[in-house]
Amino acid sequence: MKNDFLPISKSDMSKRGWDELDFLYIVGDAYVDHPSFGHAIISRVLESRGYRVGISALPDWRKIDDFVKLGRPKLGVLVSAGNIDSMVNHYTASKKKRHDDSYAPGNKAGMRPDRATIVYCNRIREAFGSIPILIGGVEASLRRFAHYDYWDDKIHRSILLDSRANILMYGMGEKQIAAIADKLRDGVPVNEITDIPGTCYLSNDYDINSSVLLPSYEECLDSKRAYADSCRIQYYEQNPYIGKTLVQKHGDKYLIQNPPMPPLETDELDAVYALPYMKNYHPIYEKDGGVPAICEVKFSLAANRGCFGSCNFCALAFHQGRIVTSRSDESLIAEAKEMVKDKDFKGYIHDVGGPTANFRGPACKKQPTLGACKDRQCLFPEPCKNMEISHKKYLELLRKLRSIDGVKKVFIRSGIRFDYLINDKDDTFFYELCKYHISGQLKVAPEHISDNVLKYMGKPENGVFNKFSDKFYKINEQIGKKQYLVPYLMSSHPGSTLRDAVNLAVYLKEHNINPQQVQDFYPTPGTISTCMFYTGLDPFTMKKVYVPKTPKEKHMQRALLQFRNPENYALVYEALTKAGRTDLIGYQNRCLIRPPKGDILNEQRRNKNGKAVKGKGSFGKNKVGAEGKGRGAEKRGNKSGTRRNHRG
Repeated sequence: MKNDFLPISKSDMSKRGWDELDFLYIVGDAYVDHPSFGHAIISRVLESRGYRVGISALPDWRKIDDFVKLGRPKLGVLVSAGNIDSMVNHYTASKKKRHDDSYAPGNKAGMRPDRATIVYCNRIREAFGSIPILIGGVEASLRRFAHYDYWDDKIHRSILLDSRANILMYGMGEKQIAAIADKLRDGVPVNEITDIPGTCYLSNDYDINSSVLLPSYEECLDSKRAYADSCRIQYYEQNPYIGKTLVQKHGDKYLIQNPPMPPLETDELDAVYALPYMKNYHPIYEKDGGVPAICEVKFSLAANRGCFGSCNFCALAFHQGRIVTSRSDESLIAEAKEMVKDKDFKGYIHDVGGPTANFRGPACKKQPTLGACKDRQCLFPEPCKNMEISHKKYLELLRKLRSIDGVKKVFIRSGIRFDYLINDKDDTFFYELCKYHISGQLKVAPEHISDNVLKYMGKPENGVFNKFSDKFYKINEQIGKKQYLVPYLMSSHPGSTLRDAVNLAVYLKEHNINPQQVQDFYPTPGTISTCMFYTGLDPFTMKKVYVPKTPKEKHMQRALLQFRNPENYALVYEALTKAGRTDLIGYQNRCLIRPPKGDILNEQRRNKNGKAVKGKGSFGKNKVGAEGKGRGAEKRGNKSGTRRNHRG
């Protein structure tokens, strides 16, 4: 039979000669058979091992029909909320309903329920009783322990309990699902499958000698300090080579997390991406105008996985892990050549990267056997002396891709880690990046200008970006190009005071940056920054952290990033007054806003006595982006980033 989409109906099963599935996959995204979508990878991995898999995408959870239309599967049901946590998919950082969903047909919002994993699993129990249920994906992975839920503003139990599933697979999932499927095929009861890395299960007891006991769910409910302790231990033990089994009591049950599954090796990763994907959404969505999420990835190449950058507001370390693995040049070139044959390909490869584009392997020689260090990061607060910094392999790959017939341009859009690049003593890649792989603007993520805020973000001091910025503009001047940096910036992160936000606004004024969309910190499950937001403690030091929590202050900090917007005038005025920075209200060039009508006397007093108080941070001497545009409002970290970072 020719390559085709996996069955979504009984008639599709009949065409394949199937009267029964081995696995039914329930997913909260539209069915897109592309390796940027977790359900596509997992289902194709199972297919490659001889299992019969059917897909029920975006089922109507209000009734049982879509859950039973393919019949009862022989071995079990797989459940994922999709590429994005369903709550992040539905709500902005200010908890307002979103009006679109790029992972649904026609960009239509509301086609999946809140807390989709839980809702789907309970429908499956209603339909099939005690059938094995295996949950995975971003939503399940990042909610595997007792976790702070921003939308309810309280601690929730592990999603494994609330979903009533049997096994939770965290991380990318290819090896886990293969091992579980083989055991189920061989007749092993699902409650006896307890030895697979990268999985969680429930038990009545645990091995005290080989495990680390976390503060219980009940202790986390009662004590923010206990919750911070739990988060720190979880982070320290996310090591596939020397990490220990983690145990967290929930009532009379124990949640057991086996150590992480080792990342796929290059040949294994190549094999996953060589599976027979259709590389498009299912034809049933044509009538709705297709599935918008495919547009970002259809002509992009996923080159690597993992990130040793470990920003505190990012869940990657807790999901994909801190060890970077990459596909081979041969695998990527073969995919690019197939891409060129697509009738819609215009000659432009939109991206070659992953969580961080310019990471192509482990940070140091010890990571492949010992994993990432428990008590320090590779790049923060400064690069580790053992880190191997080189762009030679990445540069070789990009040169090969540029030389393919039919390829006009190869862009890099998934993020350059500037603090890694600026420490490479060989400038060859930096020059070729500017010459061949940018179209006028390079988006980078300094996130803030305050070193105090950057410390809590796990980002390098502002001076590192200054150095990068200076060099970027110097190189562009040398090659005769006018190109700009567009900084990604974040408001209201733990540690950010109103005065820090004002200093950031002053920077925007000084550098003539007018961000059209800005990112407010979004406390999503599985990040260190979310722990800080909830507890007011840095879990690594257990010291207090200032947290802007009230809606009013968060709105003021965000408004300061867009102080030119007339709709933000009242908030900016109030913020400047509250921060003691009324010197920035006036008619001088340094001022952010003009005084309100009828405030002539106060303005005269300011003109006479007011002195500008410049912020401590600066992004360097050069102008950074004439019209710097921010990331998609409130979607960047856990929505669009998830698209390419959290597959499987």
